[in-house]
Amino acid sequence: MEPSDKAALGYRIINWVGIIEQLARTKASRSIADIDLPWPHFVMLNHFSHRAEEGKTVTEVARAMQQQQPGVTKTLKAMVEAGLLRIAPDPSDGRIKRHFLTERGRSQHSAGIARLAPLIETLYEDWSIEDMTGLYRQLDILKRWLDENR
Repeated sequence: MEPSDKAALGYRIINWVGIIEQLARTKASRSIADIDLPWPHFVMLNHFSHRAEEGKTVTEVARAMQQQQPGVTKTLKAMVEAGLLRIAPDPSDGRIKRHFLTERGRSQHSAGIARLAPLIETLYEDWSIEDMTGLYRQLDILKRWLDENR
């Protein structure tokens, strides 16, 4: 493949990002399995940890996670039952239910991050901060474009 073939190189980059995501997800999932935190719950806790005070509806979560509402509903229900989230009526419209992170949810999220720390340290032990920063900047550009152009 010639570097000047942007379409082929672009495909390869996206393909590699997908492979990296799959490999990283599998390793990470194994790292948090012993704290009884399924990977889908950890991903949702990540989402809820940002601007946690706002609360989120099923529709908002499904849109943000680009998943179907029935699947999101099932995951959120399990998380409520596990005490990771709580449900409260929307202050402006009581028919709307918002999900909020609980203290247990915050604690499990922190525990998950702590369990991932050794994996992350090992992964990047041979990287310089400059290399990591450069990769982060490029991935951030890619992520923002994809997010803005759903």
